[in-house]
Amino acid sequence: MKRVFGLETEYGITVAGAESVDVVAESIELVRRYTEHGAHMKWDYQLEDPHLDARGFRAKELMQDADESAYYEIDKNRPLSFEEIKSDLVLSNGARFYNDHAHPEYSTPECTTLRQIVAQDKAGERILAECARRRNQKLERAHEVRLYKNNSDFVGHSYGCHDNYLMRRDLPWDRIVSGILPFLITRQIFAGAGKMGVEAESAASQLGIYQISQRADFFSVLVSIDTMNRRPLVNTRDEPHADTNRYRRFHVILGDSNMSEWATAVKIGTTSLVLDLIERGEAPQLEIAQPIDANKSISRDQTYDWIIELKDGRKISAIDVQRIYLRAASRVDEAGDEDRQWVLREWETVLNDLERDAMSTRDRVDWAAKKFLLNALQEEEKLAWTDPWLQSIDLEYHNVDLESGLNYELVRQGSMRRFVSEDDIKMSIFNPPETTRAFFRGRSVARFNDEIAAIQWDEVVFTNGASSRRVVLPEAFADARLEALNQAARNGKDFAEFINAVSAIN
Repeated sequence: MKRVFGLETEYGITVAGAESVDVVAESIELVRRYTEHGAHMKWDYQLEDPHLDARGFRAKELMQDADESAYYEIDKNRPLSFEEIKSDLVLSNGARFYNDHAHPEYSTPECTTLRQIVAQDKAGERILAECARRRNQKLERAHEVRLYKNNSDFVGHSYGCHDNYLMRRDLPWDRIVSGILPFLITRQIFAGAGKMGVEAESAASQLGIYQISQRADFFSVLVSIDTMNRRPLVNTRDEPHADTNRYRRFHVILGDSNMSEWATAVKIGTTSLVLDLIERGEAPQLEIAQPIDANKSISRDQTYDWIIELKDGRKISAIDVQRIYLRAASRVDEAGDEDRQWVLREWETVLNDLERDAMSTRDRVDWAAKKFLLNALQEEEKLAWTDPWLQSIDLEYHNVDLESGLNYELVRQGSMRRFVSEDDIKMSIFNPPETTRAFFRGRSVARFNDEIAAIQWDEVVFTNGASSRRVVLPEAFADARLEALNQAARNGKDFAEFINAVSAIN
């Protein structure tokens, strides 16, 4: 695919039998249950600036700044520092795991193959499930913590799954937006996770309708830097965590959290191919008349025709929009790229299947798999579509407990396609991808955690006595220098040998 990508996933929390839950405190407790090979509270926040806007300026304030102050300043009943509330961890697989606005968030390490990203994403589910298990050992059974890889609490609050892609800095921002927007709005037809009900910000769900996207209800502007309020279809946060002269990070907040391994692979793969088209100057030229309304109407369309209007007045289906992008990507000659060829085949097949019979995709598309379960229960129990029982089944599809989660049961039955093996997932819990700088970060944490003073995506600071060594990692790809650093992290017999090798390279 020749691109670096990663996923950030916030998990939903419930506590059984509790009248009220301090979700901030519960999220902190969950993160702190992780004790294996973790660089705890060493994250360097000075290297972050979420106010930088891709359109070329720095925003004076973000709408979520008020939420930040509520957690870290106004709430005097929480005698914890900013760092203690975040409870940041960097794991031996190169991932970041921390408390983000009352949700435990798992950010995968940087990946360059679809197998890597799916395995690392699934490793996150296993890590979160184990943290919940450990937390529940300290709680009464009647008040167990449950974690959900979904995007809505059904009372008007949404939490995100953000896919991220490294791309060229020299592209005009407007070209990226115009090239990607029709694709992002319509990719929900195969990447949506499905949801019972319709929501609005801070309003309870209205039952009676099944949507194909969990997040579509929560987007109200076209382009902006905000991520928690007045969410945009295209986010302008400009934090590449790499050489800012060469790269930007395209930060996608529009997507759902996927349980399906296939859906994660196709979501990341198709988006990467579209970014390739934009960088080549070969992206389709389409303009949707009302993008925000189209995003919602596709999600709520009960006929699965998914017809939207273009600015020139033409009517077109979301399937045909995707086919236009597919045809453009198919014309790019990269015959030796196995990931690319797999994505092109699966992309075409799923569009054909969705057009023929949408429910035939229930073996790989999350919203279709969940809808099939809900249909079966509704018919067997003679339930109305407004019955809250159906909403509880919706939620259990996303439960990350391996024994309780309905998606995992479908996988055990062979009803859902796999993309990676159990061994791939287990290996990814403790091992970073070897094709990116995540390998240096993860091996450093696993082997030399006591000597790490500070850590970030693009640098690690080591200390040993009075001496200090800052290792800057501006290239996410495994170039010659990064390969040498990775070798040092792999082969150094002890810290002295490791840091001497790093010093010679750095």
